[in-house]
This record gives sequence, structure tokens and C-alpha cells, in this order.
Amino acid sequence: MSFEAALKELETIVSRLEQGEVDLEDSIALYERGQALKSHCETKLKSAESRLEKIVQGASGAQIGERLDVA
Repeated sequence: MSFEAALKELETIVSRLEQGEVDLEDSIALYERGQALKSHCETKLKSAESRLEKIVQGASGAQIGERLDVA
């Protein structure tokens, strides 16, 4: 699943939970799915950050630019 698709689904889950119109069992299931999506997004972001840091490194290993921090 792409980062964008996971984030969109996570936003939908958060919206549904914030509305408060979901029964307890469904809320728990949505929360669990949200946690899994959050973890997936974090993994994708860390992977992207790692790839970017490798690109920023020069051939000799000297850093060309500043480290990119993800908020």
C-alpha cells in the first residue's frame, strides 16, 4: 500500500472516530486499523528519508547538503 493511500485511509478513520457515531466494537477495530496504518506510514517515511540521505551523500561519502529531518 502506498503512503498516500494509507494516509488517506487513516484520515478517514480519524474522521469517523471523531464524529463519535461508531459503536464500541467498530471503534476498537477502527483504532487497531489506524494504528497499523500509522505504523505503515512511519515505515514508509523512514525509508524515504534513508533514500534521500543516500542521495545527498557525495561519492566520497562527504555530505553535500544538510540532513533532511521528517517532522
